[in-house]
Amino acid sequence: QVQLVESGGGPVEAGGSLRLTCVESGPRHERACIGWFRQVPGKEREAVATISYLSGNSDVYESMKGRFAIFQEKTKNEVYLQMNNLQPEDTAMYYCAARSVYVYACPNRTTDYQHWGQGTQVTVSS
Repeated sequence: QVQLVESGGGPVEAGGSLRLTCVESGPRHERACIGWFRQVPGKEREAVATISYLSGNSDVYESMKGRFAIFQEKTKNEVYLQMNNLQPEDTAMYYCAARSVYVYACPNRTTDYQHWGQGTQVTVSS
């Protein structure tokens, strides 16, 4: 059974940085892709970044490009989301998700991910 546990969220001032950690466990074939998503109340969950376990191919989406980075530490079964120059609009619940089907480049739709963590809250103050 896949388990995903996020940590590293919290309050931060605008311009600051946080590193989120997703600790993964369970069958490796169920964790071919790891994605970070975020959601604010009343809005749809959106993709932040994704990474393929085998290929290492990664993507960062939309306004997060240039500020966020995703990387993995395979020996620890951990995936990180490094967030720099945080802005109030980055305030959200951040979720780690796993997809079981291997692809070179991971998709960014929530429906493509089968397993989800409980989330970690990031709050950016101006």
